[in-house]
Amino acid sequence: MTRSKKKSTPVIDPYLPSSGNFGYRVSRYELDVEYKVAINRLTGTATITAVTLAALRTFTLDLADTLSVTKVSVNGARPQQFRTSGGKLHIALRDALAPGAAMTIVVRYGGAPKPIRTLWGDVGFEELSDGALVAGQPNGAQSWFPCDDHPSAKASFRLQITAESPYRVIANGELVSRRARAGMTTWTYELPEPTSTYLVTLQIGMYERHRLAKNGVAIHAVLPDRLRENFEHDFAHQPQMMKLFVRLFGDYPLSEGYTVLVTDDDLEIPLEAQGISIFGANHCDGKGGSERLIAHELAHQWFGNSVTAKRWRHIWLHEGFACYAEWLWSENSGGRSAEQWARHYYQRLANSPRDLVLADPGPRDMFDDRVYKRGAMTLHVLRRHLGDDNFFALLRDWTARYRHSTVVTDDFTGLASHYADESLRPLWDTWLYSPQLPELDAP
Repeated sequence: MTRSKKKSTPVIDPYLPSSGNFGYRVSRYELDVEYKVAINRLTGTATITAVTLAALRTFTLDLADTLSVTKVSVNGARPQQFRTSGGKLHIALRDALAPGAAMTIVVRYGGAPKPIRTLWGDVGFEELSDGALVAGQPNGAQSWFPCDDHPSAKASFRLQITAESPYRVIANGELVSRRARAGMTTWTYELPEPTSTYLVTLQIGMYERHRLAKNGVAIHAVLPDRLRENFEHDFAHQPQMMKLFVRLFGDYPLSEGYTVLVTDDDLEIPLEAQGISIFGANHCDGKGGSERLIAHELAHQWFGNSVTAKRWRHIWLHEGFACYAEWLWSENSGGRSAEQWARHYYQRLANSPRDLVLADPGPRDMFDDRVYKRGAMTLHVLRRHLGDDNFFALLRDWTARYRHSTVVTDDFTGLASHYADESLRPLWDTWLYSPQLPELDAP
């Protein structure tokens, strides 16, 4: 007698086994959300445009259990059934849709949004002292709207957010309208560039918006008035950073420019979003101590936000590159060279556990500082092999070829081979695929 094996549930990404969904591909989200700050109450309608990838009778969307769904329609018709459980909205259709069929899903929902507990702490929608923010990485989008919450699933967005009129609402893309009525103001943003759901953000607070510079790319600051003087000191070099990164990495990838937002509250770490970086008041203290973080978050607009890892195991393609951008800014602004930084952090890595494989660090360690520093060191060793001209030509090719799409490590190593006179396999084997720490000066 043979025992039947228990069928395992397929997952899109083993690092986040419960996020992401099968059977369709979303091309656009249109969100119409109202949020009342004082009572932390969100109500919304999400209109999701998608296409089926297979014959589809049942499907799911990611949605936090703190939000309840009151109505669903698919292509204008009520489904046979819908229910929420386990962080999913389950929808069963009356009749199956054929492969390649257009699908418009409308979901009405609401509740008191909260962050989602994860291995890496709380992520998603979070109340501030007087306002709210969304910190979406890696799976926090589902804390405030129904979605296919995985980085490989990019879409365009229209974000219509209504809040009490004293508050400023910041979201991704271009502000196309602002309408005030009966003490509430509706802010509408259009984000045409394909974007992963975790990079879509909502920021609500007593903020003022200021234009900083247009040095080829428009840069705006959004912050409480009380921090304006500190900001002008601490963030003074952003236009120069932008100019440097455009030269080294290629054209800035977004049409709308770049916004830096500082909350009135302290934040443990800064956050990246598409076209926006979010810092806490503690990063804007007038002492200039956050310069490397400012460079890091700006670099994510190229590495992570535009060129995005298809699976979280490839996160070094975000964090290693953004960390190396910190070193490049230092090198080009009168600080330590990238070589000096590499040697500095090599000593730290030498004294750390050697049980992490950079190209697949495991979910628990994907935000470990070793991913950041070893990733940056890998790029520095590659730069030495290729020479500056070829190395930076490779980075510009990388950001242009994969703009607004998703990638894996093999895409980068394959592209790099075109810029090398000899095989790079020994470099990749030792730096990306072995937990051992190679000699920094090994040939």
